[in-house]
Amino acid sequence: MSSLLEILGTRYPIIQGPIGELNDPKMVAAVSEAGGFGMLALGFTQDLDRIKDMIARVKELTDKPFGANLMIAMNPANEAILDLLAEAGVRTVTTSAGSPKKIYPKVKALGMNALHVLLAAPLAPKAAEAGAAGVVVSGAESGGLRTTGPESSNLILVPLVCDMVDIPVVAAGGIADRRGYRAALALGAQGVQIGTRFLAAEESPASKAWKEAIVSCGDGGTTLLPMGGMAMRTIINPKLGELMASGADLSKEYSMMNAGQAWRGGDFDLFPAGGGQVSALIKSIKPVKDIIEELVS
Repeated sequence: MSSLLEILGTRYPIIQGPIGELNDPKMVAAVSEAGGFGMLALGFTQDLDRIKDMIARVKELTDKPFGANLMIAMNPANEAILDLLAEAGVRTVTTSAGSPKKIYPKVKALGMNALHVLLAAPLAPKAAEAGAAGVVVSGAESGGLRTTGPESSNLILVPLVCDMVDIPVVAAGGIADRRGYRAALALGAQGVQIGTRFLAAEESPASKAWKEAIVSCGDGGTTLLPMGGMAMRTIINPKLGELMASGADLSKEYSMMNAGQAWRGGDFDLFPAGGGQVSALIKSIKPVKDIIEELVS
């Protein structure tokens, strides 16, 4: 079994969480240059020319390893994307939102590694059996898309998964500083995946309003916004707070199709700002390098 650092080829076992609005080659390169593993978020992107251009731009900015996330059930272009990544020398990807059995034969045929993202412990052995080189365990406190059912926090989920599989485990969710980083390693993880903290980095292409929403978020300042058969963790703003207090059906008040526009422009009445529970711990906007160095200090 390869260690996480061997799989990633990085100085530190820190993976950039793949967030569509962070899909900026400069951001990806900044994470890799600082010793982490920068990630392109290709879950919904089908434009192969655009993807090829993003890969090339990252490579112009860094000679350090980087990867990409593929959402298995969401993107019919995944196999073509894997070809582009392999041609560019990308050796490791993460996969999510679907059974790894669907594309892992292609991953293996290209000589690549894949880490599978999961939200529940029973999925870990299945990912290992499908050929995953490791798993990224995303606890209930994480930002991004979630299920609508009961979920465990990383304090429970990470050790559960570590007891189930012999491949490297990565903890995702609730990590913003050295305390969270050390806690993840103490629970048995070999590394961490960071999303919200990097959203609030100086190099992040997120809007100023989005970064300010994260920095001003307090304890209990996020909620799971129902989106049909799934949910998304968002930061509670005045409008959302009023709707929650009124008992309104939030799934009818917001459309995920508006999330990108809202986040880019800072119109959080259109759709609330995304963020994990860890937003409450983030009090400043720092360079990526400073964030990573503080994590491992």
